[in-house]
Amino acid sequence: MASIPLVMTLGNSMLIPVLPIFEKKVGITSFQSSTIITSYSVAAIILIPVAGYLSDRFGRKLIILPSLVLAFIGGLIAGFSSWKLEDPFFWITIGRILQGMGAAGATPIILPLVGDLYKDDDEKASSCLGIIETSNTFGKVLSPILGSLFAVFLWFLPFFSISFFSLISIVLVFFFIKVPKGKKEEPQPFKQFLKKTKEIFKQEGKWLYPVFLLGAYAMLILFAVLFFMSDILEKTHNIEGVKKGFVLAIPLFTLCVSAFLTGKKIKGDTTVMKWVLVIALIMVSASVIFVGYVNEKLFLLLVVTSILGTAIGGMLPTLDALITEGIEKEERGTITSFYSSSRFIGVAAGPPLMSLLMKEYLNISYIASGALGGLLLFLVLVLIKPEKSGDQTKTA
Repeated sequence: MASIPLVMTLGNSMLIPVLPIFEKKVGITSFQSSTIITSYSVAAIILIPVAGYLSDRFGRKLIILPSLVLAFIGGLIAGFSSWKLEDPFFWITIGRILQGMGAAGATPIILPLVGDLYKDDDEKASSCLGIIETSNTFGKVLSPILGSLFAVFLWFLPFFSISFFSLISIVLVFFFIKVPKGKKEEPQPFKQFLKKTKEIFKQEGKWLYPVFLLGAYAMLILFAVLFFMSDILEKTHNIEGVKKGFVLAIPLFTLCVSAFLTGKKIKGDTTVMKWVLVIALIMVSASVIFVGYVNEKLFLLLVVTSILGTAIGGMLPTLDALITEGIEKEERGTITSFYSSSRFIGVAAGPPLMSLLMKEYLNISYIASGALGGLLLFLVLVLIKPEKSGDQTKTA
């Protein structure tokens, strides 16, 4: 299961450090090169809820495997068009859209699958979610390094590598994930599905909406800061290429370790989960406001962003666990898919927002980010109220 978020993270983040090379080789503008990333994310955002609905009705594995095949095919299309065509941009974009569709049908389905496999063991479920988030983050750590290394040999090799990694994940999922056999049910009519989804949001929305906002906020801050660091490391500190990838990996490594340890410690206890979120939001709000002020001092910048990474690493598996353990199995895929869409929105919005704000409003934007974290902290304190039994998340 952990191979899936690893592959999908590599599939997107690995291309970011080599976009300038693509611009020169394909003869495209910076805006066009950015669509290589955004086409992936937009396709995922749109289709994730559909994949969640289908997984609830037809089974997790039955949706995950074809989705991984789509990611495999998308990588081949993007790679071969870059290799063989004189003007490959259109087909690269088609390949990236297919990869985004694959991400939509694979990554968000992992969360409800964990709930299905460990439905009677909250401790194992939380631990597994921590490993999955660690794998996701480990992919972010590897991405800038691997992307730069592959591009040294062939500029279009990152596209083919995505297909290779997807093939490995297909084999692992096919042979090693054994979904428990339950009573087969007829697929729910779509109108009934919409009605049921509305009922869930009406009943559970008080704590679900803050969880969605937290997921979007965490990824927005993470990718905005990474984009800023990537730019500032070259322009201010003259750190480029693979060396820059290793420096970027430092705060991501702290995120990775934090996600793993948090998944081990929360053990299905929603009271603990709430206070992990409270502490993490305090850390995020307190650290993000200093990013702009310390950007010229590399050591201080890495200290601040490492604190930020640690906090976000604590948030991610906690949010996963809240939804996985707070929603019934029949609707879990749908709800986790909406949550995954909110995270993709943060990923897609972070870099372009930072590119617009960092020239004139850098410190103001980070102070505003800290204030937003404070507002979300208030929502967590007021709206996320675990039952005394610790079995399920409830709201005020």
